[in-house]
Amino acid sequence: MQSRGSSNRLSGMVFRSRISTLLLSMFATFASLYVAGRLWQDAENRVYLAKELDRITGQGQSAISVDDTLKIIACREQQKKLSALEMELAAAKQEGFVSKNLPDTKKPPKKQPLVVIGVLTSFGRKNNRDAIRKAWMATGVALTKMEEEKGIIPRFVIGRSPNRGDNMDQAIDRENRQTGDFIILEDHVEALEELPKKTKTFFALAAEKWEADFYAKVNDDVYVNIDLLANVLATHVDKPRVYIGCMKSGEVFSEQSQKWYEPDWWKFGDGKTYFRHASGEMFLISKALAKFVSINRSILRTYAHDDISTGSWFIGLDVKHIDERKFCCSSWSSGAICAGV
Repeated sequence: MQSRGSSNRLSGMVFRSRISTLLLSMFATFASLYVAGRLWQDAENRVYLAKELDRITGQGQSAISVDDTLKIIACREQQKKLSALEMELAAAKQEGFVSKNLPDTKKPPKKQPLVVIGVLTSFGRKNNRDAIRKAWMATGVALTKMEEEKGIIPRFVIGRSPNRGDNMDQAIDRENRQTGDFIILEDHVEALEELPKKTKTFFALAAEKWEADFYAKVNDDVYVNIDLLANVLATHVDKPRVYIGCMKSGEVFSEQSQKWYEPDWWKFGDGKTYFRHASGEMFLISKALAKFVSINRSILRTYAHDDISTGSWFIGLDVKHIDERKFCCSSWSSGAICAGV
């Protein structure tokens, strides 16, 4: 009986041992599959993250918009076309074909103008203009020679009639076709009270059209000694921001009945005295100041007179005021650059 009972207990122990082994094997198998699956998934994630990193950092494709991509493609196409044209041009040069439009490298570079002179004129003053042409401004070939050899470019400056296209406008157009020495301010209407704005517009447009060292404003009743002017300006070319003229100050007139009435008289303080500025017959500004006027023309304040207005633009700037007595045009004294007539 004991032997039989012992046998049964032994059989039960063996059976339970086999079940435990089987369960352990199954658990190990599932664990292996799980780990393998996770490793595979992690590998896929690493590949994905690597691709994304390449895309973001630029090692792969750049993270740019479709529009930017199209622009890059267009630039590359243009670069290819340009390279092809350069090769064709080189081949053509080797065969002896040279375009007439190509710059002649043997010619010396064009000289930068020394000064652009704006002679402010108005309708009905052709006699003054003709007198200036005969006295110092010249016409035709002589004018071109002055521009090319001396670097001095004089032009009459005028706006348009309030009745645009009328006889006054037509007369100026005819005169300009004959002489070619005008700057016509198409957006400016001629009026005596608009002279400060006219001066500002001239400086702005002249600075845009010509890259000169200086820009001058002159009245159309002033004669100018061109040679002496060139000599004086040559001594100031190395100064970056200069405002040159016959410097003066004076009373601010607050009564409307007075000739030089200033509507904004109260802005000049209780002393009613203008700040130092160049007299209006003739004054000059350097290139940097002309560029300043051109850029800021829409916000630069004008007063009743163009000389006051011009002086006010440079009050707060680092500008060297040069009081050159040779620009005092009240009389044609010995050594004077200008003279009022």
